[in-house]
Amino acid sequence: MHDSFPTTARIAGLGCYLPERVLSNHDLERMVDTSDEWITTRTGIKERHVVADDEGLVELVERAGHDAMADAGVEPGDVDLFILATATVEQPIPASSAIVQPRLGVTNAACFDLSAACSGFVYALNVARQFIATGEAKTVLVVGAECLTRYTNWTDRATCVLFGDGAGAVVLEPAEAGDGILQIDWETDGSYADLISMPGGGCRVPPHSREAIDQGLPFIQMRGNETFKVAVRALADISQRVLDSAGVTVDDIDLFIPHQANIRIINAVGSRLGLNGDKVFTNVDRVGNTSAASIPLAMCDAIEQGRMKRGDLVLLTAFGGGLTCGSALVRY
Repeated sequence: MHDSFPTTARIAGLGCYLPERVLSNHDLERMVDTSDEWITTRTGIKERHVVADDEGLVELVERAGHDAMADAGVEPGDVDLFILATATVEQPIPASSAIVQPRLGVTNAACFDLSAACSGFVYALNVARQFIATGEAKTVLVVGAECLTRYTNWTDRATCVLFGDGAGAVVLEPAEAGDGILQIDWETDGSYADLISMPGGGCRVPPHSREAIDQGLPFIQMRGNETFKVAVRALADISQRVLDSAGVTVDDIDLFIPHQANIRIINAVGSRLGLNGDKVFTNVDRVGNTSAASIPLAMCDAIEQGRMKRGDLVLLTAFGGGLTCGSALVRY
């Protein structure tokens, strides 16, 4: 844990985008051996959004990014750093952030992709905060976006019911200590790297290899039971560390927004932290697991529902493949 910076970053604007196409549990019943009851009971998911045939990561990022800049009242030319958190890149080379940069109009910004799976958005917040704190950047666009359904094995009923597509973005600007991002922590434990993985598609097993094609390796794989146990412990531990470091208790929290992976994980973490249902926000039922887009999408929904407003103390926490984990305490 780093000491608090004298200058930090605040969320000046927020934007989100979900593809129009919706895939319900009943739709999945016609595609794979599953049922709405089975999916709902085990995950809490009822539907998820799926990119159209003519959509990719770039379209999602563009829509969310423009909305965030408009909400913050900044022009694209004001952005001097653009970080794209994603595990589902547009293409291997170049970085997806570079591909979408001209469409966003952030031509004065240095751009790079950040890969931390479902923790990507919180990781990107931490990186952006430090660029702002050191004075290297003044206006940072952070986008978490995923096209997970393009990496989903639609014959694997254990994983194909989980994932959805979408994008969420924030514009960060400088803030004095006591405002904005108050405390943040992150960690990685690579001993759990095999719990959530996509074994094919990289240099070890190239996507065009016979092995990758025959064994279906360029798809997301997950060891669900082990992931559940590790995720609950990791989310609860890192959330409590952030609260302790900031000198606040769960009673001080106005809203807890965890990564929307599974309702049972969310409920278990809330219980461990002692947070009641009114303080725990969920939208996993209608978006599924959108990985790096999960937390900003939930923030948008929380604002629309009147559950989050300016001045609220909000705890954001995520875990993902790696195993990565991150938590941020934010004065919104």
